[in-house]
Amino acid sequence: MLITLEGIEGSGKTTQIDYIASYFQKFGLDYIITKEPGGTVIGEKIRSILLDPGNINIHPMTELLLYAADRVQHIKELINPMIESGKIVICDRFYDSTTVYQGFTRGIDISLIQQLNRLVLEGLAPDMTFILDLNPEIGLKRAWKQINDGSRSESETRFENEKLQFHESVRNGYLALARQEPDRFVVVDASMDPVKVGEKILEHLGRCLEKQK
Repeated sequence: MLITLEGIEGSGKTTQIDYIASYFQKFGLDYIITKEPGGTVIGEKIRSILLDPGNINIHPMTELLLYAADRVQHIKELINPMIESGKIVICDRFYDSTTVYQGFTRGIDISLIQQLNRLVLEGLAPDMTFILDLNPEIGLKRAWKQINDGSRSESETRFENEKLQFHESVRNGYLALARQEPDRFVVVDASMDPVKVGEKILEHLGRCLEKQK
């Protein structure tokens, strides 16, 4: 089983992943937490390029292909082996981020991204994707607060440095995807108290697990 979490910067994905992990622990379910970009040794090196705020001149197509390279390594080395071994994989961002950030927002042809996704994914898709929906102004304030207090790395702020319009486009892209695949996506209001957000997520997750039995 593959569960992914998506959303703009500062939407609270890390906090909610912790809630999901605690839920699985409670029921004795075997899981692993991972992320994109990153998740593997090679992926972390790609991540350092993609998120470095000094790399402002990365071309959108370069960005797209770096994410695809990271994802190939991630799937082959970690995600597929974990799923095959019976573990639940919880992933902080996955291919929907690429569709939204490089497609809807950077302007790369969506059909090209979909073609690349088919090549990389080889049929793999999340069983459930949670979109933590949030006003970008609130999300950016949260993100920069975490960066300034040291709980998030200042060396990974390339996207936080983008203009507000960029983040509004990202949000709209996620909501567009959710309308296209309502059976997979669950949109959760991330402006609520984190505990309330977690309750909403676990409610949907519980129903998904029941269907898996």
